Amino acid sequence: MAPVFFLLPLLLGQILLCAAGDTINSSTPLSGAQKIVSKGNKFTLGFYTPPQGTNTSSNQGNYYIAIWYSNIPLQTTVWMANPDLPVADPTTAALTIGSDGNLVLLDQSKNRQVLWSTNISTSSNSTIAVLQDGGSLDLRDATNSSMVYWRSIDHPTNTWLPGGKLGLNKTTGVSQRLVPWTNTANPSPGLFSLELDPRGTTQYLIQWNDSITYWSSGPWNNNIFSLVPEMTSGYNYDFQFINNATESYFIYSMKDNSIISRFIIDVDGQIKQLTWVPASQSWILFWSQPRTQCEVYALCGAYGSCNLNALPFCNCIRGFSQKVQSDWDLQDYSSGCKRRVPLQCQTNSSSSQAQPDKFYTMANVRLPDNAQTAVAASSQDCQVACLNNCSCNAYTYNSSGCFVWHGDLINLQDQYSGNGGGTLFLRLAASELPGSKRSKAVIIGAVVGGVAAVLIVLSIVAYFLFQKYRRERTLRIPKTAGGTLIAFRYSDLQHVTNNFSERLGGGAFGSVFKGKLPDSTAIAVKRLDGVHQGEKQFRAEVSTIGTVQHVNLVRLLGFCSEGSRRLLVYEFMPKGSLDLQLFLGETTALSWATRYQIALGTARGLNYLHEKCRDCIIHCDVKPENILLDESFVPKVADFGLAKLLGRDFSRVLTTMRGTRGYLAPEWISGVAITAKADVFSYGMMLFELISGRRNSDHGEQHGSTFFPTFAASKLHEGDVRTLLDPKLNGDANADELTRACKVACWCIQDDESARPTTGQIVQILEGFLDVNMPPVPRSLRVLGESPDVINFFSDISSNQTSQTQNSTTSQTRSTTSGSSHLQSP
Repeated sequence: MAPVFFLLPLLLGQILLCAAGDTINSSTPLSGAQKIVSKGNKFTLGFYTPPQGTNTSSNQGNYYIAIWYSNIPLQTTVWMANPDLPVADPTTAALTIGSDGNLVLLDQSKNRQVLWSTNISTSSNSTIAVLQDGGSLDLRDATNSSMVYWRSIDHPTNTWLPGGKLGLNKTTGVSQRLVPWTNTANPSPGLFSLELDPRGTTQYLIQWNDSITYWSSGPWNNNIFSLVPEMTSGYNYDFQFINNATESYFIYSMKDNSIISRFIIDVDGQIKQLTWVPASQSWILFWSQPRTQCEVYALCGAYGSCNLNALPFCNCIRGFSQKVQSDWDLQDYSSGCKRRVPLQCQTNSSSSQAQPDKFYTMANVRLPDNAQTAVAASSQDCQVACLNNCSCNAYTYNSSGCFVWHGDLINLQDQYSGNGGGTLFLRLAASELPGSKRSKAVIIGAVVGGVAAVLIVLSIVAYFLFQKYRRERTLRIPKTAGGTLIAFRYSDLQHVTNNFSERLGGGAFGSVFKGKLPDSTAIAVKRLDGVHQGEKQFRAEVSTIGTVQHVNLVRLLGFCSEGSRRLLVYEFMPKGSLDLQLFLGETTALSWATRYQIALGTARGLNYLHEKCRDCIIHCDVKPENILLDESFVPKVADFGLAKLLGRDFSRVLTTMRGTRGYLAPEWISGVAITAKADVFSYGMMLFELISGRRNSDHGEQHGSTFFPTFAASKLHEGDVRTLLDPKLNGDANADELTRACKVACWCIQDDESARPTTGQIVQILEGFLDVNMPPVPRSLRVLGESPDVINFFSDISSNQTSQTQNSTTSQTRSTTSGSSHLQSP
């Protein structure tokens, strides 16, 4: 019997660790390493410490009661009870049912101090807490499960789950809002928040410090929020806004419960919708607002400036350095920056050696908030007005007058061209600027003068040696010939791009720079991010892509693979990308004939990738930014091989979708295998933009804040396609081509991928060889009711087609489509 008694403590410990199941009651508190798991094993509740907490002295040994996904390898919390009151030792703390029926967190080491409570009045003190498969911890009556007193899902922290309310209780005035973590290692509440407008309007606001609103959803118009036109109940989501006498709230649910999706407000101040993709074992960003990181108010703190073309986005301005470097390392920039050298007026120095403060010119910046006007007749007078007040840190002078800033400079942005931008003159200590120590320079100059002659001679010799080296180095760059890819050296590409100085653009894959080969051939060099293959594998993949050549595909000229550096060299496209021509205020709008040829050429390029290559190549990122135009506006699909190159990392780079659902097909979030029909969906969304000349989600009040594809589907069924045309064209378009393009676009964005045409069929339709039927309205657009049960792509080919053409087309159509029952014989 002795061995049995010896094992009893161990067995009892295992029972206590697991016996609670999904429930906490007065006799089974949760403490230490104990956990409860929802009945379907979807969520777990227990004591949690952030992954980076053990590496951060300020957060080391902090534990929190949290709920997280059970079956996701990357531990992801969805709710936290005590984010601002951590527990130092979970073995001395307990989550239990109190004597009044509330669920409470007690710290035994502090005389049973209550760190957190559900804090409600119950009709019974006989309650239990049950963890549900929807991620909610419910406090309910122990004998009547339908009597629920409190749900964690209705008291969110930084995450909004399906089924949870996000709104305002009009009776109690309590707001259900999202607040981010302070940083990636500290879950205490940060400065940002998302909530329903407390003033009573039906719009959601993202605020900084509960005072400054920097994003609004716009009011609810009984269908969508007016400033979020892309928000429709779609392939996997149902949204609902409830507004009655007692409460207003927004709620959503998943049509397919196997899909894991959540909304969060991140530490960077953006609201994001994330979906777990089992194939890549990662979260992908499906939607976010504000669209760009620098639209988040005061993201970079005092004297910090945001730059969309830099990583990280936040950096300190000239003369300043990070105030708390450890916070910046954890993506918390709220502490801002501090001066490196005090201003002369702050030192109270009367020494004759002290130089007066100077001003550093910051051109093309978003001017900081809280400017004050000053009386000045010129820029010089404005500068003097600032210098005469020691609290003045900057000034600007423009057509509206003189403006000065006292106190911290907040909400700056570099390389800014929007409203509220201009030139800022930043006040700095003289020693922070060049030429500030002229007196010392005079003394040093005497010494320098003594060796100047020697330096000049050496410089001349070095110059000629450099030129000789440069010529020899240039000659080592081989010429392109016979379609063979060139294996460039990294130093060669540095040379031909002038050390990557002329940036053409960039995105999630990396940045693109302009260069020129020795024979004056212009090239575009893409410096890739996120490619981790070995050199041999990378060269093999690039060689495969290099053999793919078509008039509507950007030609790959060469590559570079040295160490961790991966670069691709493409032919240069002088007209840039399609988005530049459509959206960024070109003085001359693309004609309809040009747009139609772009649509047709793009379809031909994609069709070559899908059906004419030895292996089907799925682009995975079709959008205007990836359609480049040559001197004659011939379209060429770019980046068509990056999905293959990036492999499993590709899901990560698809997370930068310009802040909208953009061009991703619904199957991307369902976890199913991606086929070429995903490209077809993206092509359809892009075709709508070609027609209208604007982003699908940027039509604002023009169409009653309706998502443009929704509006287009409605007008297509009404036979009024002229209203869909870009106003800049003044109605100048071929009516048959416009109708054909609208039908194709609507067919392409069908929810069911089997209902979408192939790219080969798209080419035939746009060429006029196939006459396409009126498409049903996709379920996700919810404009004209349910789709018909029978879906047919095509009706008879025009009577003027020859019998031979008809038979050939029919044969090709049937061989390339999935679901031949959707086709009618001509």
